[in-house]
Amino acid sequence: MRKLLLALLLVVAGCSTGTDAVVRGTEFDFVAPDGKLELTYTGAERKKLGELTGESLMEPGKQIKLSDYAGKVVVLNIWGAWCGPCRAEAPEMQKLYDAHKESGVQVLGIDVRDDIRSQPEDFMRDRKLTYPSIYDPGSRSLLALKGYPRNAVPSTIILDRQHRVAAVHLIATLASDLEPLVKELAAEPVPS
Repeated sequence: MRKLLLALLLVVAGCSTGTDAVVRGTEFDFVAPDGKLELTYTGAERKKLGELTGESLMEPGKQIKLSDYAGKVVVLNIWGAWCGPCRAEAPEMQKLYDAHKESGVQVLGIDVRDDIRSQPEDFMRDRKLTYPSIYDPGSRSLLALKGYPRNAVPSTIILDRQHRVAAVHLIATLASDLEPLVKELAAEPVPS
């Protein structure tokens, strides 16, 4: 019995970092400490996102990869045409993109859980959204976001120029909420 209790304590201790860390090793692994909905990472806390890829929503057959935007600040926005808050948030993402694309900022949408492709295509056209989106009805591209809650829609992940996670917003957001960090990241030097 004593050996079993000791083994159980070692397993529990081995699963805990004691800090609810979001970063382990060199790759991003998501954890929301204390159930926070807005998280910011600085310095060594920033970890690189794995390769994210998927089919373009508006250009069927074309693949979009995160690496297509090397050296750019990338604002990943997870959305769905079925999602009420996404209707208000999408124009905010366009506003952010329009204001900062010349300074090396790219908004990249990930459309999830829309089984009928024409619905998110209409969503993009009706709102005059010009930034690209990955069409991902099965949420497979989100596997690159280790531990990320697939049901957190809408949500936004801001990547620095090295594609390390700088912030996560698990709620709908406004362009003005993201602008200070986006400007700060855009001012960082382009990695060589």
